[in-house]
Amino acid sequence: MRSEGKKRRSDRRTLLCFGSGIGRSLLRKALSALLAFCAASHGTGAFGQEEGPSEYQIKAAFLFHFAQFVDWPVDAFKHADSPLIYCTLGEDPFHGVLDASLNGKTVGARALQVRHLRKVAEAQGCHVLFIGMEERKGIGAALASLDRSPTLTVGEAESFAAEGGMIGFCLEENKVRFEINVGAAERANLKISARLLALAKTVFGRPKGD
Repeated sequence: MRSEGKKRRSDRRTLLCFGSGIGRSLLRKALSALLAFCAASHGTGAFGQEEGPSEYQIKAAFLFHFAQFVDWPVDAFKHADSPLIYCTLGEDPFHGVLDASLNGKTVGARALQVRHLRKVAEAQGCHVLFIGMEERKGIGAALASLDRSPTLTVGEAESFAAEGGMIGFCLEENKVRFEINVGAAERANLKISARLLALAKTVFGRPKGD
């Protein structure tokens, strides 16, 4: 009886840590997909090769999978089934690739929408905001205006994450990689999965001892 009681407590702790069987299955699939894209962008599938994905096809795929490893606060959505909204700021470097990549897909129970903004003042309600290279001169002001807003900021300018963005793409030997600023995400009450952090090239703002 004592052994069975210990087993039940152990099973309960496992459930609390990892969620339901369905949740674990979905998370494993998402992580496997992200790992596949990481492998492709780190190895023989780097963009620019013949018949390989383009830089922005890879980035669009990353953007989709990033959302599966981020927890937004409940009040970031109006309703339980409200869509998860991706936004681009300024000139859209994806030229339709992001829209096509996310069309018909969901994250959890949420449908995905894409909006293209001209000004950061229009970013209210965006859950993921991509700031392209063309907007690099205004990045500081854009991030300041979004300070503590539950918006996952993703950019591609040099040192984007180091300077306060949450996830910054970087190119290394013609391969797409990314850096993460945990402190910036935490200030916005966003929680980034440790599994995604493990895939990042660099993590800024990691608590001492991690």
